[in-house]
Amino acid sequence: MSQFAAKIYAPAYEPKDRHPAIFRLFDSLKSGEVMELTNDHDPRPLHYQFMMEREGQFTWEYLEEGPDVWRVAIGKK
Repeated sequence: MSQFAAKIYAPAYEPKDRHPAIFRLFDSLKSGEVMELTNDHDPRPLHYQFMMEREGQFTWEYLEEGPDVWRVAIGKK
């Protein structure tokens, strides 16, 4: 059984659709659940967006940090 309630591979989405898709998936999580984000670059701008739009509602843990793949565990508080 996976430790993640959901997984998303960001490069599979058009750039304009990535952040909205990630936020939709995050919003569908129950409190205490964690999603895995996989990306082809450091998702730091997304982290800043989470800090602004979901302040106090999430955890952010890098699982892998490049150079080709970044993986982040994003938990819902």
